[in-house]
Amino acid sequence: MLKLSPSFHPPPCAASPDPKQLHALSLKTATFALPSTSSKLISLYADPKTSNLDYALSVFDRAPKPTLLSWNVIIKCHVENHRSHDAISLFCELLHEFTPDSFTLPCVIKGCSRLGVVEEGKQLHGLAMKIGLGTDKFVQSSLVSMYAKCHDIGSARNVFDEMPEKDLVSWNSLIDGYARCGEVDLALEVFNEMPEKDCFSWTALVDGFSKCGKVDTAREIFDSMPNRNLVSWNAMINGYMKSGDSVNAACLFSQMDMRDLITWNSMIAGYDLNGKFKDAVDVFSEMLWDGFSPNRATLVSALSAVSGLATLSKGRWIHSYMVKNAFELDDVLGTSLIDMYSKCGSIESALAVFQSIQSKKLGHWTAIIVGLGMHGMAGEALHLFSKMRRAGLKPNGITFIGVLNACNHAGLVDHGRCYFEMMRREYGIEPTIEHFGCLVDLLCRAGRIKEAKNVIDGMPMKPNKIIWMSLLSGSRIQGNISIGEYAAHKLIEIAPETISCYILLSNMYAAAGHWEKVSQVREMMKSKGISKDPGCSSIEHQGTLHEFIVGDKSHGQTRQIYWKLGEMREKLKKVGHVPDTSQVLLCIEGEEEKEAELETHSERLAIAFGLISIEPGIPIRIMKNLRVCNDCHSVTKLLSKIYNREITVRDNSRFHHFRNGSCSCNDFW
Repeated sequence: MLKLSPSFHPPPCAASPDPKQLHALSLKTATFALPSTSSKLISLYADPKTSNLDYALSVFDRAPKPTLLSWNVIIKCHVENHRSHDAISLFCELLHEFTPDSFTLPCVIKGCSRLGVVEEGKQLHGLAMKIGLGTDKFVQSSLVSMYAKCHDIGSARNVFDEMPEKDLVSWNSLIDGYARCGEVDLALEVFNEMPEKDCFSWTALVDGFSKCGKVDTAREIFDSMPNRNLVSWNAMINGYMKSGDSVNAACLFSQMDMRDLITWNSMIAGYDLNGKFKDAVDVFSEMLWDGFSPNRATLVSALSAVSGLATLSKGRWIHSYMVKNAFELDDVLGTSLIDMYSKCGSIESALAVFQSIQSKKLGHWTAIIVGLGMHGMAGEALHLFSKMRRAGLKPNGITFIGVLNACNHAGLVDHGRCYFEMMRREYGIEPTIEHFGCLVDLLCRAGRIKEAKNVIDGMPMKPNKIIWMSLLSGSRIQGNISIGEYAAHKLIEIAPETISCYILLSNMYAAAGHWEKVSQVREMMKSKGISKDPGCSSIEHQGTLHEFIVGDKSHGQTRQIYWKLGEMREKLKKVGHVPDTSQVLLCIEGEEEKEAELETHSERLAIAFGLISIEPGIPIRIMKNLRVCNDCHSVTKLLSKIYNREITVRDNSRFHHFRNGSCSCNDFW
């Protein structure tokens, strides 16, 4: 039988020894209790090639007298396995047995760095000074890194300046720290002082300048890099996307020889951020085609892009992919899925997802409340809000925005005021400008224009452009020109580039027949280089999005579409529809010309296309970029009954579900 000597050493060999076999042998030969044996077993289990923390900890706990080396190894293993809290707890136990050395402290300081606990890091700094390790180069280097990552860049610089011997890691930590804190010019100064640089030095600069919006400088540094790594490419793509330059981001993306998941996520999230939803979905499809597996962040961005497009079939496909690949509907992903179905017009699917989530978080409740409100189902939204409170969940400010919007879309003014007060009185949530915006919009939609103006005048903060837009929009609907002009004047003061301000003001004058003032507004727009976005409606069919603008004749099926429009006109006449020509906000004199203009509004073209293309029984879903006009709203109600079709229209405010001659909004929008 093989016997281990008291000074047990694993034999040198080409392959690493199996720790479990050596462990079993040490127990069998009764040499496990020897400090040298248990120490080596801990080291073997903690080795990155094995990285079996549970076994290492088991040996450590059973060792009669662990050496300082064993303590150091087990602490380091905890930090490397992202269990820094446990590493710090072990360090506190170690202090009862040993004085830490220059290996112990850097490991624990790294743990503080990962946890972002700068106060504990400062205590370790003080301990290092007390036991004579304050000038140890490894301790100092780890302190620079810790302070930099905890955003205490002043302390990082102080330690760095005291270092008699500065290594590359310390230089890089300081550069990275300045970049993280947004002090990129100081990062560049340090970079220029460095005696030697590596790829991390360059990448930290590129990332720092990109994140703070100085993309041109980041690109200059990127182009000067002797060797570009994947992180630097990703940093530039992310920087371009966040600055709104998706063209340059796409150009870099196309030049990359190698991509990782971060690259794909940056492109998908970036396109979504910049409102290029179709591009985001296309890149997501390309990513899957290239064999990359998405993570939760990928799916959240893809679902957000689908929400922007309102392409229900794409959303259902992503959902099925999630189910097939066993993605758990956690807080963010579940919320995104509920939000997607709500914005794609299928509130039934949103409710089904919500009900399927076993452990519902606040985000899930908030998302479904917002979705129900958007679809005009205020009663259901408020019922769920009450149910959520009974379940013991405390609403936050975003939840109350959803509740107020639900009241808004149903004209529940008294309820809205009640919830506004509940937010402050019961939950101590001080209203933000978004909450005041909801209240003002609620009052404006209910026709209480003067009351809305009084709320604005009494706000504790300066009104933003959304609030002035609500007042202007309400004034246009109610025909209150004086308050409308006041709101427009305030809006032009703070956001002169807001196109919809001029459009609403022009429409308000047009509705009142003040054509001279309409001309003045249009001249003002012309002088500022502002042009009106035409009304645009889109409808999805067989995976393709079909878009129409007012009077559009560019579609491949234009002939059939206009024939259907003619049929729709005749059927509408038979049921007694009289066009509301007051909705024509152009200087057109003849009634027939006005009726013709109404007939070719974008949503009617989309409805005609839907009637000739989508099988009976399947809902027609339309997305419009502007508010539905009164005449189109009346017409769509009638068409839903005439053709026995469910028609869902998402305008820039809410969803309208037209069924059997009525609308879910109850003519309030």
